[in-house]
Amino acid sequence: MSSPNKGIGKTQVSLKWDASPLGEAPHDLDIIAATYRADAPHEPAYLVHFDSRSPDGTITLSRDSHTGQGLGFDEVMTFEFERLAPEYTRVVVGVAIQQRDGHKTFGDVPRTLVRIAEGYDELGEDDFASVAGATAATVAEFTRDETGEWRYRKVMRGFEDAAPGAFAELMGRNLS
Repeated sequence: MSSPNKGIGKTQVSLKWDASPLGEAPHDLDIIAATYRADAPHEPAYLVHFDSRSPDGTITLSRDSHTGQGLGFDEVMTFEFERLAPEYTRVVVGVAIQQRDGHKTFGDVPRTLVRIAEGYDELGEDDFASVAGATAATVAEFTRDETGEWRYRKVMRGFEDAAPGAFAELMGRNLS
């Protein structure tokens, strides 16, 4: 049975970018998801990133590129919100640029794009232009409402020089 208040079910966050020019260090962008409990809404219970998955298998990184080479989306993370345990009430998704080969910002990486979709329904899309000077950014927040349904909110906020663990703390605390 369908309802106008139907929440979000299985969702994908997909990321793509163009590879570095020949002879330059590769651009390596990573999707990072932080899951938060109701009793600790700003401290991540766990992170999913770098070719990993959540302990219960409800959040998986199925594609992880280190260069941006290839066709289509370079990184894809899947969220099965309908299976996520009730103790988890918030998931924040971000993107961070690996800084192994010098300082890079989103403005340095050509043709970036993040897309959030539930099946064939696009929920959001952004090209990181609004955070061009940042090295990491939040891109989405998913929250469980009082009825238990999951809701999506676009959140594009840039951060500077944030390692993945520190970034999860920042992105969980600094959303308005």
